[in-house]
Amino acid sequence: MITRVTQRMLTNQSLNSVENGLTGMAKAQEQLTTGKRLNRPSDSPTDTTVALRARAGVAQQTQFQRNAQDGISWLSTIDSTIQGATDQVRRAYTLAVQGANTASNGASASAALADEVDQIKKSLVDFANTQYLGRPIFGGTTTSGAAFTMDSTGKVTYTGNGNTPAGQVNRRVGVDSVVRVDSDGTKVFGSDGSNVFDHLTALSTALRQVPADSAGIEQSISDLQADMDRLSAAAADEGARMNQINQASNVASATQLALQKTQSDVEDVDIAQATIEMQTQTNAYQAALMAVSKTSQRSLLDFLS
Repeated sequence: MITRVTQRMLTNQSLNSVENGLTGMAKAQEQLTTGKRLNRPSDSPTDTTVALRARAGVAQQTQFQRNAQDGISWLSTIDSTIQGATDQVRRAYTLAVQGANTASNGASASAALADEVDQIKKSLVDFANTQYLGRPIFGGTTTSGAAFTMDSTGKVTYTGNGNTPAGQVNRRVGVDSVVRVDSDGTKVFGSDGSNVFDHLTALSTALRQVPADSAGIEQSISDLQADMDRLSAAAADEGARMNQINQASNVASATQLALQKTQSDVEDVDIAQATIEMQTQTNAYQAALMAVSKTSQRSLLDFLS
């Protein structure tokens, strides 16, 4: 059976070829211009799903890294503060030892030591109320600007809420990893009634007595040693949490790179391949135009020539 081919059929087929060639050339040009293989979901629904999941994963890992950096800043502030506080308590310990050895030197010498102990106490209160971005690093989530307050009698008490689970400042640095980035002030400086401030007050009082209270000074030496041990333990705890955050940050960074590669593999176009495709589609379009010019219906002048 022979199928009849009409001029209209040839023309329609040629026009379809032109339209297909133009569509292919436009798509190749768009990919080459944007550098993306996926410019709309219809380009590849399956790859679009993969790309969206990869993008969401990248965003999540980026947030984990931001949280980690914020946590590192918190813990770095805590680290430097504890080091400064330790130096102050160590100096007070030295003064206590000196006061125990020079108690017989007279009231004026002991009073001078007591004056320095009082200054150390004030300095320690400042350390204990150190802030990061306006929040006390030893006060937890308290809305107050201070973790410790000192009344008119010189009594220092803890006013933060970081010693309760609800009062902790935490940062999520992984899908299943949450790290505390503040520190409980009572675990750093001691609980009310037996904190380092109370011990410094007791030391100052013992030094000011005439004659100096040797037994009180000896007790202060023991108490300040315990305070230094507690500060050392707090520093070790902070260091462990810092390591945990750094490791989580490294994991988030590696995961982010892997997800970005997956996203690039499904979204980005191969420039060399896209260039070749563009040239191929251009040639096809030009060929279709030539075919149209050859197969289009002739005019009367063509037959008369």
